[in-house]
Amino acid sequence: MIEIWDAYDKQFNKIENMKLVRGELIPDGVYHLVCDIIVKHTDGTYLLMQRDFQKHCGGMWELTAGGSALADETPIECAIRELKEETGIISSDLQEIRRIVHDGHSSIYVEFLCITNWNKNDIVLQKGETIDYKWVEKNEILAMDADALASSRSLSIIKETEI
Repeated sequence: MIEIWDAYDKQFNKIENMKLVRGELIPDGVYHLVCDIIVKHTDGTYLLMQRDFQKHCGGMWELTAGGSALADETPIECAIRELKEETGIISSDLQEIRRIVHDGHSSIYVEFLCITNWNKNDIVLQKGETIDYKWVEKNEILAMDADALASSRSLSIIKETEI
């Protein structure tokens, strides 16, 4: 199935009459929207998801669920969909934390926080995306070896904020 994305400029303005296709070259100065969701349980632990070995950074742990927004999807709609697809968690109570422009990935990341009391044993793995999960304390995340984490982008949120 072909995945179609909206095109954005660096200031997060949608570029009219332009769509992007996953896997095709993104022109310079054009970006696609990616949403990441940090999941924190009401008991204070964080959800880590292990990436499928077939994916880029396979076997590494991620502090977020997330992915690219589909055409005509808002950041919050994308985050709600990705959270459900990758974890099984159903929540619309997401708080936007920040936006980051990543020129190297031609992406604008919108990062959210989901605080939930979801049953910790009811996490659903998404075939082809994730192979395992675990709930960990903040200090465990901060002590993880950089080679174990797929991205340091979300790690900086944990370090710099009180979430």
